Amino acid sequence: MKIGVIAIQGAVSEHVDALRRALAERRVEAEVVEIKHKGIIPECSGIVIPGGESTTLCRLLAREGIAEEIKEAAARGVPILGTCAGMIVIAKEGDQQVEKTGQELLGIMDTRVNRNAFGRQRDSFEAELEVSILDSPFTGVFIRAPGILSCGPDVKVLSELEGMIIAAEQGNMLALAFHPELTDDLRIHQYFLDKVLNC
Repeated sequence: MKIGVIAIQGAVSEHVDALRRALAERRVEAEVVEIKHKGIIPECSGIVIPGGESTTLCRLLAREGIAEEIKEAAARGVPILGTCAGMIVIAKEGDQQVEKTGQELLGIMDTRVNRNAFGRQRDSFEAELEVSILDSPFTGVFIRAPGILSCGPDVKVLSELEGMIIAAEQGNMLALAFHPELTDDLRIHQYFLDKVLNC
């Protein structure tokens, strides 16, 4: 089994490490691979799209031919986790900032996102979050974080903060405005692994 982390830009090594630790906790044999070019995603049982700069991510995913492979994987039911910029990349629609920069979103999750819902880099913060899939609060690390403004009927809201949706799930897709890979708490990665293993 392979789990791929899009490794074009962003918090790649942190996700790779968190996934490897989560797999080790379960004693599950799987390979965590970094995806920098097309041809790897069709072999993956799960895909993580990490944070970074969403405009650059979208452009490079399209240029490298990875965007189409992610769309095909999503259609096959492969579990996909998008964190921070990854939440923007998988969305169906963006706000005016997204439209202004001409970002080519993947459009695989029925959400409309606000690219800078929680301010700029200097406005980074941590917050204790109630997330419905977890039995106790999770420390969310927010760095120039987006938010979900609205979502379709098939999208399940998992957490909100200051009136903004910050975690949501739609079938095989999981979108987070925060960075679970920047904490020692592996519960969200474990939840994602559940999706991968049960797929």
